[in-house]
Order: sequence, then structure tokens, then C-alpha cells
Amino acid sequence: MSIINSNYSQKKLLNTLLITGTDTEAGKTVLTTALAAYLQKYYPHRSLGIMKPIQSGVGDRELYQSLFTLEQSPEEITPLYFQAPLAPPIAAAKENRFVDLGIVWKTLLDLQKRRDFVLVEALGGLGSPITDELTVADLAGEWRLPTLLVVPVRLGAIAQAVANVALAREKKINLQGIVLNCTQSRTEQEIADLTPPDLIRSFTYIPVLGCLPYLENPTDLDQLAQIASNLDWETLGL
Repeated sequence: MSIINSNYSQKKLLNTLLITGTDTEAGKTVLTTALAAYLQKYYPHRSLGIMKPIQSGVGDRELYQSLFTLEQSPEEITPLYFQAPLAPPIAAAKENRFVDLGIVWKTLLDLQKRRDFVLVEALGGLGSPITDELTVADLAGEWRLPTLLVVPVRLGAIAQAVANVALAREKKINLQGIVLNCTQSRTEQEIADLTPPDLIRSFTYIPVLGCLPYLENPTDLDQLAQIASNLDWETLGL
């Protein structure tokens, strides 16, 4: 089932980056805030927009509003907002509503026209349901959004990376790279043992752009900008 019947060109979507993950706690928000902090610090002349297309319960929208001056209404940050912290189709049903992706698409197009760059943080992981029929992977593929995949540094991460990249290829997602994220304090040796970049690249054929360290304070914008500056921006092509 098609999400949106559109001939919107790939060229016009190059100012947009979707951040998704292997699962709910992979580190999408940390990467999104780090990228936003980096862009606002080092490219202040470029206008930035942030989207969390669908949110269930209090969370990322409120964080972005508190951290950044975006000049966006709450509805422009999160076009679809549900009260219950559940998967969108379940949360929507509890409010006798449905997940209207047309609203999300229109909001994204409007934001792209007004901003030089747009960061879109997906909900959950690539396999997370958006509607009763569609997942985040379906949306990323059909909307042809350049995508980053966040992989948490922990046991089983290699298998998660391989499985999610396979799903991305099945859905024809424009996957630009993988970013590792430490969800707890890790030594360099632990990172190398649990998520060896060369091995992940050899299995997925996707570049590993870097590793985000564990942050005691994930709202320190200067620190976030600094860790984002260590990512492989040249390979990402931004």
C-alpha cells in the first residue's frame, strides 16, 4: 500500500536527513540533537528545521523546544501527537483517531521549502509500526529520505545492524551510513569488541560514520556539537 502518491524528486530531498535506529532506545534523539547542535554552531547562516513526525506521549518534541530556538510551532515539529506512550496505531485507536500520514507529508514539504536543512527523527526502529499496515521502513523507502541508522554499542549489535540494513535494502531506503552510539559508558576496547566498524561494514556494505560516546548530560549543546564534529561528514556528503 502506497503511503503517498508523489513524484517529488530526489534532488529536492537532499536537504533532509532521517535518523532512525535498530530499536526504541538506540540513540536517535542523541544523534538528532548532536547534529542540530553542530549545524547551528558551525553553520549559523543555514536555517534548520527539526521534525518528529509522530509522537506518542511526552518526549522528543518537548526536548527540542527546550534546547533549540526553531521558530516552529508544536504542530510543525510533530504533526501527529497522541497521548498514550504506545505504538501510533494503538495510541490513535484509543483516541478514536487514525494516523493521517498526509498531514505529516504536507508538513514536511512545507518545512523543506522554508529551511536549508531538515532533521527528521523517526519513531522507534525501522520495523516499528506507523499504521496497521506500514512501518518506519515503508515511510523511509517510499518518501526516499536519505537515512542514518543508529546502532547501540552492546552485545548483539552486529546482528541488529545486519538485519536492519537488510530491511532497508528490501524497502529501497537511501541509507547513507551507520552511527554507533554508547548507551552506557564504554572503553575503546569494548566498543571495538562489541561493534567493530570494519566487520559491520564488511557485512552491510554501509559506511560506519563514527561512534557517539556516552553522555552524562545529553543536553549540553557545546558537547553535542563537538561529538557531532567527529563524525565522517565527508563520507556523508553533507
